[in-house]
Amino acid sequence: MQRITREQARKYAFDWRDEPLIRVECGESFDIEAHDASTGYFKSSADKAIPALRPGFDRHPPLANPIGGPVWLEGAERGGTLVITVEDILVDDYSWIAIGPSRGPLGESTRWPELSDDYTTMIFRHTPGSSGTTRDGSLHFNERISWPITPFIGTLGVAPDREVTTSFDGQGEWGGNLDCRDVAPGNRIYLPIFHQGALFYLGDVHASQGDTEFTGTAAETKATVRLKLDLIKGKSIPWMRIEKPATIVSVYAYRPLEVAVETATINLIDWLITEYGFAPKDAYCLVSACPDFRINVYQMCKLGKLNPVAGAEIPKRYL
Repeated sequence: MQRITREQARKYAFDWRDEPLIRVECGESFDIEAHDASTGYFKSSADKAIPALRPGFDRHPPLANPIGGPVWLEGAERGGTLVITVEDILVDDYSWIAIGPSRGPLGESTRWPELSDDYTTMIFRHTPGSSGTTRDGSLHFNERISWPITPFIGTLGVAPDREVTTSFDGQGEWGGNLDCRDVAPGNRIYLPIFHQGALFYLGDVHASQGDTEFTGTAAETKATVRLKLDLIKGKSIPWMRIEKPATIVSVYAYRPLEVAVETATINLIDWLITEYGFAPKDAYCLVSACPDFRINVYQMCKLGKLNPVAGAEIPKRYL
């Protein structure tokens, strides 16, 4: 099985000029050993998010959030759709979160000065489950609080049309740093293709995250991701789509959040009309009347140029 090693997974931009690290056929499983968002800087609570101490933070934007790729998919052409199936995510034995001055919405807090006067790093211990691995393991927030590890891929995408876009705060119809908890094992992700070979990248795995990723970081971790790529030829989609076992989700990122929510919903309506045979008036009314229609706010943090990320979701049983 082909693999991109952790040392190879140290790109910091989605760049169509990069030479592919591996070439795969449709349906061929492969692994990417993803670094955490700090490229290994955070190992203990003594490692603080002080920019002057962090390698790569003398650059603008900083060299953070490394990704592995590109992966060349044989037969992929501009104008098609890439289908990514996340088969497995095996996370490391710890994860971290970092807060401090000028980081996140409370990075300048006077109400709770301990949040803005000093830097804090928390290390979360991971313990294996009955499988003997972290696949079904637990994350220990502290000695009292723990929860099941629920890993997902925070940053993934294809090379954009023409520009070079940073993996730190780049987002677009091609993917990017979206921190969407539904990019998880068992789900399929759909992206439009802009270049021959698709040129796919992946990184920034989280062991868990609450909606919005309020502080700007969550349970950041290293991981090995197994996935496979497929194609839908001759069909393009407007933005990322996610198919879960029981629901479909239309994703969009923009600022303000209201625009992200509205556009994600309009794109879901388009999906219902073009692929599920809904009449426009029925699709429009369904998302407003259905009690199981949901809006997910995956990411809404004050970090670089990141836009809020929304997902419009509806169960498949209505389709």
